[in-house]
Amino acid sequence: MINSFLLSLIVGVFIGGTAGYLGSLMVSKKMGLIAGPLGHLTLPGIALAILYNFDVSLGALPFVILGAILIWFLEMKTDLPEESLTAVIFATGVSLAFLILPAKELETALVGDIVKVSFWGAVISSLVSLIIFLILRKIYSKIIFSSISEDLAKVEGIDTKKYNFIYLLCIAIIVALGVKIVGGFLTAALVAIPACTSKNLSKNIFQYSYGAMIIGSLSAILGILLYKFSGYPAGPLIILVNSFFFIISVFLRR
Repeated sequence: MINSFLLSLIVGVFIGGTAGYLGSLMVSKKMGLIAGPLGHLTLPGIALAILYNFDVSLGALPFVILGAILIWFLEMKTDLPEESLTAVIFATGVSLAFLILPAKELETALVGDIVKVSFWGAVISSLVSLIIFLILRKIYSKIIFSSISEDLAKVEGIDTKKYNFIYLLCIAIIVALGVKIVGGFLTAALVAIPACTSKNLSKNIFQYSYGAMIIGSLSAILGILLYKFSGYPAGPLIILVNSFFFIISVFLRR
């Protein structure tokens, strides 16, 4: 059986890479921070998972998918921007979490604990990340086109509501998976920082999107390795590695 450290590296590569790829789309649509409020919305699910001893991503998923569906629905009904609606949703989620979450379990909920991943948890997380990556790759150009001009996209026959719904569901699932490695408070960074780093270094959309994926995976690997040698929580270390790469990219910007 594969040991837990190797499992955590595998999960980190898949989730970190897919989060980075998704982030390249979110940053392009100026939605890089939306993963943060959705990450906060996972906290009630994480709290339940901790209390009843089941996988935190499984606990987070229903809450974050419900949040994404509510954002999509309210955006159509109210014409309010997604940023405003996510603020409403995330405040509700955080409030619920703090009502049911024991104080001693707060660190796990906030910053994650990748090293506790099980074998089947790793397999499922990796497969789901791969599926989300393939879906995102298929709809990538349509989402970008819609963000440039929604009216023009409709003229070209693109069902913008359908693709936005799929896109939001992908965000929700990656956020739910992301809590496994960085917790509920750091998911926005897991998504946004690799994309920002890649944007500084890339010349075209291909380099940008796949560069973000590589940076996301590499940051996860290095963060988990640093955990192994330092004993500090892996989640914050992964984000700090991402931030380090971003600072370097500022000076190497093309």
